[in-house]
Amino acid sequence: MTINTERNARHSARMARKKAVIDAHIAQASIDTGIMILLTGNGKGKSSSAFGMVARAIGHGLKVGVVQFIKNRTDTGEEALLSKHCEWHVMGDGFTWETQNFEADKLKSEAAWAVAARMLNDVSYDVVILDELTYCLSYNYLDKNIVIKDIESRPEMQHVVVTGRAAVKELHEIADTVTVLNDEKHAYKAGIKAQKGLEW
Repeated sequence: MTINTERNARHSARMARKKAVIDAHIAQASIDTGIMILLTGNGKGKSSSAFGMVARAIGHGLKVGVVQFIKNRTDTGEEALLSKHCEWHVMGDGFTWETQNFEADKLKSEAAWAVAARMLNDVSYDVVILDELTYCLSYNYLDKNIVIKDIESRPEMQHVVVTGRAAVKELHEIADTVTVLNDEKHAYKAGIKAQKGLEW
């Protein structure tokens, strides 16, 4: 046997073992139900990941609803493209350090939750994105018990994606998938301003 032939044989055997393990895991996953995904942590990419799932769902012909808490920009690339294919609501007044008004932020959050609750109670929505919801719970703009109850009471096959930093433990507990994005390195810390098409 040549060196390449031996290497290829070892690689083939290793991949066959790996395939058997993966196939066994796939065979065990037999439950078909809506899931809740929580994207949290200080790293970049939480909303971007959620909007990637919006594009994927739309591509499959699923009905999607997006509610953006806190954020108030209506000139983002994601909204310009995706809002043509799904229901999209920008419901905030901007980041909380800009508004500096608890009562106003609370009222905005409650109005946004009314829209979100309507979607969560409607079996016609396949996917609901609750972008930056975590802040509304950690800052007590919304009643955690109501939010958790509404998410858990949604239609059986409806998927929910929640994004934002510092997610409260109750969100971690009810999520089926939790991804924590860590900020190992960020261009902003090197003095590079937010770039169109990447950050907005």
